[in-house]
Amino acid sequence: MNWLDEIRWDDNGLVPVIAQEDSTGDVLMFAWMNREALALTAERGEAVYWSRSRKRLWHKGEESGHIQKVHAIRIDCDNDVVLLRITQLGHEPGIACHTGRHSCFFQKYENGKWVAVDPVLKDPEHIYK
Repeated sequence: MNWLDEIRWDDNGLVPVIAQEDSTGDVLMFAWMNREALALTAERGEAVYWSRSRKRLWHKGEESGHIQKVHAIRIDCDNDVVLLRITQLGHEPGIACHTGRHSCFFQKYENGKWVAVDPVLKDPEHIYK
C-alpha cells in the first residue's frame, strides 16, 4: 500500500496539518494539504500546502521567503491529522504568520476578549512582493 493511501483524507481530499518548530516545540501554524502537497513536501523536504482560498498548491515562503524546512512528517493515531516538525527559515527568529509574527497563534483569550500577545517581527508590507 502507498503511504499516502494510509491518510484519512476528508471529503474534499484534504488533511489538516500542524507546523511545529522542531527546536522549541512551538506550534507555528495550521494549514491543509492534499495528496500532491504531502507528496511534494516529502520529496522536497520543504512544506507545500493546499491553499483553499487560492485553490492551488502553495509552497510556504514562495512570496515571503519564509520557507519551512521539514525534519519529520508524522500522523496522529487516527491517520487524519499531519504534524510537520520544521525549521522556519527566512528571518531570525522565524516568521510563520502572514501578520509578520513568529506564530499564527499570537492571540490569547483574556477576560472575555482576544489579546495579541506576541509582537510583529516584521511589517507584512515589507514581506510580500
